[in-house]
Amino acid sequence: MDFDRDTKPVEKPTLDVTLAALRAEEPGAVAAAIYYGLSDLTAAEIKKLQPAWSALSAEYRRKVMRELAEASETDFELDYAAVGRMGLQDEDAQVRAAAVEALWIDESPELMARLIELAQWDESNEVRAAALVALGRFVLLGEYGELSEDQATKLHEVIINLWTDEQEDLNVRRRALEAIANSSHEIVPDAIEEAYHSQERLMKISAVFAMGRSCDERWNDQILREMNGLDAELRYEAARAAGEIGITEAVPLLGRLAMGNDRETQEVAIWSLGEIGGRDALRILSALADDAQKAEDDELIEAVDEAISSASLVGEDLVLDDDDD
Repeated sequence: MDFDRDTKPVEKPTLDVTLAALRAEEPGAVAAAIYYGLSDLTAAEIKKLQPAWSALSAEYRRKVMRELAEASETDFELDYAAVGRMGLQDEDAQVRAAAVEALWIDESPELMARLIELAQWDESNEVRAAALVALGRFVLLGEYGELSEDQATKLHEVIINLWTDEQEDLNVRRRALEAIANSSHEIVPDAIEEAYHSQERLMKISAVFAMGRSCDERWNDQILREMNGLDAELRYEAARAAGEIGITEAVPLLGRLAMGNDRETQEVAIWSLGEIGGRDALRILSALADDAQKAEDDELIEAVDEAISSASLVGEDLVLDDDDD
């Protein structure tokens, strides 16, 4: 994200100040007044914002909406629900897709219904794919019993129809697979199997992602195989899946990946070691903590510390289980 937290205003900027900052369309970092001024807007403020927003260039609208989405994930005090819903109506597809991401914390039935519409009918496959990614969290809510049976059934039907349509766009189909993998629907194992053996590399990557989401140990061998493979994206997804399923046999491989040079894979391997836990995982994480301290790598130090905390909790659970026995 391109703004300095130290520039946070003492008070939230007025809408007029925010609009002036938007109209400037300054290159480089988005002004702090925009980040904080667009948070928690009322319906009346959105009505006033809309004409000014529409007058901005598509490129700048994309930039602002993308950075709002990122900002909302790092500062939970920021609420872009109103702006995000406005963005879903934008004439530019990339703005609509970014708006979907900005609404990541919204679990309302109203948003789910809108996302279902976008997934089926939006003219842009990018937007449809983004909507399906977002619908994955609603599938998970259904598994937790937080959707009605009718809501969950309709949601599953829409996603499965998109997955099973072989004439559908590749990215739409693969995101549909990833979304439905959050459920215990009977189609999931066969869908993952089909995608894993696809000739499309991206579909295979989604299959490995879906293996982790399914939390099904039947995929352990495939995940371990991909962690040893040559494809960097498949290794990344396999490393994540190993943590989601809790594959203890993956710990040595995760240790190797966590000590490698691919930063993204290193970070996800560290996370997975924390999720799996156990003595071997803690030993590897402790060694990584020492290396991170020596390198004065603050981001890595934080990632390893969080993983050690998670691994320690897993260890405590194991001890409690032993005591119960």
